[in-house]
Amino acid sequence: MTKLHHHREQFPALGNKTYFNYGGQGPMPQGAMDAITQTQAHIQHLGPFGNEAYGWIVTQIQATREAIASQLQIPSATITLTDNVTVGCNIAMWGIEWRAGDHLLLSDCEHPGVIATAQEISRRFAVEVTTCPLIATLNAGDPVEVIAQHLRPNTRLVVLSHVFWNTGQVLPLDKISKICRDNNSFLLVDAAQSVGALPLNLTELGVDFYAFTGHKWLCGPAGVGGLYVRPEARESLKPTFIGLNGIVVDSQGQPVSWKPDGCRYEVSTSASPLFIGLKEAIAIHQQWGTPQQRYQQILHNSEYLWRQLTELPEVKCLRTSPPESGIVSFQLANQKPLKLVQFLESQRILTRTIVNPQCIRVTVHYLTLESEIDQLVAGVQSFCQI
Repeated sequence: MTKLHHHREQFPALGNKTYFNYGGQGPMPQGAMDAITQTQAHIQHLGPFGNEAYGWIVTQIQATREAIASQLQIPSATITLTDNVTVGCNIAMWGIEWRAGDHLLLSDCEHPGVIATAQEISRRFAVEVTTCPLIATLNAGDPVEVIAQHLRPNTRLVVLSHVFWNTGQVLPLDKISKICRDNNSFLLVDAAQSVGALPLNLTELGVDFYAFTGHKWLCGPAGVGGLYVRPEARESLKPTFIGLNGIVVDSQGQPVSWKPDGCRYEVSTSASPLFIGLKEAIAIHQQWGTPQQRYQQILHNSEYLWRQLTELPEVKCLRTSPPESGIVSFQLANQKPLKLVQFLESQRILTRTIVNPQCIRVTVHYLTLESEIDQLVAGVQSFCQI
């Protein structure tokens, strides 16, 4: 625990509050903030539009790709750098060459941004969009079987989250990937709540597209993320946004083809200091432990919280067994979630509400202390006695 206390000192935001919103935005370590400002200063020193600065930036961005790739166990060439999960999902969803009558399948736990994109694809291309009921499999049932039952011969794309942002359920992606592949359907995964939380090997999972962000569990700056595109799926996915970063030009400066790797889906002039900040954030997490070690600590913390909450008579946890992720969602008898969240925030304990299902969501990281969890539970108990 002494090691963790010392490690936490690198995260200034943890010093004056009890933080349970890692699933919304992780607090940045000081080293990442310093890397951002130092990078910007160095670029200005070199001259922001010059060959020396450009060469240095290219090297640094490649190092960021490699840092991300090491976390996901994939080749760095499969990574497209983006602003966030939503941009990655849009690249994948719009890059498919849709035909009238195609079918797009969502789960019933997807983010509104993904749902709205599916609705607009449906409107423009006469694609049928349906939803499979996975929220009901949180405590019983087989999500793989449910998805299989809702696949059709004309299902072009399945979109779902690796970890549901509302309930914290972790889906068995390896099995889901197989049934999608056997059905000739692409699989796009919203990885907002998995990258930086779960130990991952995307090559083994077999997903086609995996959209993630750096500002949540990885505690990087807002505005940086990425999209993994499985090499076998790359030629079938057309660029959604087009710019200089994604094209090959001839000697006359004219575009002749797409880049052969993940860069083909990028545009131009990205916020390079932010990506370098993310690289530093990843390195700081690695100082504490491997992805597997961090995940085990997250599981320890979420179970510690879950067990305490289940002992409170006014509280009903959505899960009936210890969580598989750092997300612990619960409901209060005869109380509105927002009032509890506001009460806790008045005590500098930060949580959030979820609309569907209506609940309070708490996210614990490997950075979370048991004493902080005790403080949260005491706050909930105090609120229920008002």
